[in-house]
Amino acid sequence: MADSLTLRVITPEKVLVEASASYVQFPGLDGLTGVLKGHAPLVSALDSGLLTWKGEKGQQQMFVAGGFCEVRDNTVRVVTEAGEPLSEIDLVRADKAAERARERLRGVRVDFDQAEFDLVRAQAALRRALMRQNAARRRPS
Repeated sequence: MADSLTLRVITPEKVLVEASASYVQFPGLDGLTGVLKGHAPLVSALDSGLLTWKGEKGQQQMFVAGGFCEVRDNTVRVVTEAGEPLSEIDLVRADKAAERARERLRGVRVDFDQAEFDLVRAQAALRRALMRQNAARRRPS
């Protein structure tokens, strides 16, 4: 690809993706951000959601679970806690994770010092689970 970017998706365990892409779109905390060749340097906080790119195999997507994205010298580095191709998302597991997060939210007591921290963690877990469910439902049949 002549007008291409290099995309790297990195987790603490391994490099999940290393590919050429004509564009990359990632879920930033401020909304979706698109990147083409020649993009200005950028560092952005990453939200849970769909990472999309167009490469040699056509348009591809994967779920990413937060982290950050760096764009520099026609390279897009996505550093995330976890990432999964849509085909590998276990919808039953995502449903169970969402229900566990809802249960934790119902059980948070606001009269303890720890409650605010627990509330934020439970809300983040629910958001990740719901985004995984949404991603799994978008995969082609």
